[in-house]
Amino acid sequence: MDTSILAALLCALALAVSLAGIVIPVLPGSILGLLALLEWALFGDAGWGGWLVFAIGGVLFACGMGAAAFLTGKRLKARSIPSRSVVAGVILAIVGMFIIPVLGLVLGFAAGLLLSEWQRTGRLQSAAASSWAALKATGLGILVEFGFASAAATVWVIGMWVHFATR
Repeated sequence: MDTSILAALLCALALAVSLAGIVIPVLPGSILGLLALLEWALFGDAGWGGWLVFAIGGVLFACGMGAAAFLTGKRLKARSIPSRSVVAGVILAIVGMFIIPVLGLVLGFAAGLLLSEWQRTGRLQSAAASSWAALKATGLGILVEFGFASAAATVWVIGMWVHFATR
């Protein structure tokens, strides 16, 4: 098998896992996507086009990660939700992932947020409101990062088509 075809197949697989990893945080996300583009630039035999795809895709992946972190952090700060509540959510998400496959991740995160906020505020109603705000902020961050990662994957697909069409 031609090495450029093998590099393209491996890159496609890694990009698919990367996109899934943004939505399902147990899998690697944008960093894997960036490494996949680097792999294709190094071993895809695409020359300067491979490096151009890597540069554009790298900027898109970086923008996605940065925008997701900024938007999520800004919304959490606006609602005065402390980091410890998010950490409690992450810890219970990991526990939930093992107790209830697939759904346990989301349910554990929501439960951890709710319990931590309830302990902090002392009122279930305000804890539920701030937990819901945190979940929406996290969802927005995931959506933005997924959009940028999808754009980076699209750049790779276009670059791959051009590469194989002009060989």
